[in-house]
Amino acid sequence: MAKLYFYYAAMNAGKSTTLLQADFNYRERGMETMLWTAALDDRAGAGRIASRLEIGADAHRFSVDMSLFDAVVQELLKRRLDCILVDEAQFLTRDHVLQLCRITDEIKIPVLCYGLRTDFQGQLFPGSAALLALSDSLVELKAVCECGRKATMNLRVDQDGHAVAAGAQTEIGGNDRYVALCRRHFFERLRESEARQLSLDIPRKSETA
Repeated sequence: MAKLYFYYAAMNAGKSTTLLQADFNYRERGMETMLWTAALDDRAGAGRIASRLEIGADAHRFSVDMSLFDAVVQELLKRRLDCILVDEAQFLTRDHVLQLCRITDEIKIPVLCYGLRTDFQGQLFPGSAALLALSDSLVELKAVCECGRKATMNLRVDQDGHAVAAGAQTEIGGNDRYVALCRRHFFERLRESEARQLSLDIPRKSETA
């Protein structure tokens, strides 16, 4: 029976590496796969999934206004498919996730999604929220905080390494922009950043008084 899987984690937990390993395992057994990644993430080049271990694979790119269901149906006219693998799954829309449900339920192809659970403010991504609600199987991949505990949060930092507390939900970046932390140290870094900003603002207000 085909299922929809959601493998989620904080940054640097090896999500793309795990996806590429799963893809290799399927292909090693003579099975056919179809890989997807977000169109807005072009760090590895257009249409490519790459891991920090410097391995990668070409992939189709999903965008907000496309139908994953229709794309898979069209691909099935060309070849057999035994598994669909989706990287950067947090950028899926709810409609995309519903389409992936149809692929597993109606076409009976397993779908493996890999992505972040929450953004830099600790809020669920829309795609992750839909996957958490609708997936048949939820699997947490482990990342490690600087203190050695499990990292569950994604802290956005500026060029000087200071925590960023506001901004657009989506801002592509790697280790230069995000740090995986446990909940305790995530909020500690945010409070430190707020205190620092306040200390910078007080002299400015004094100058204008």
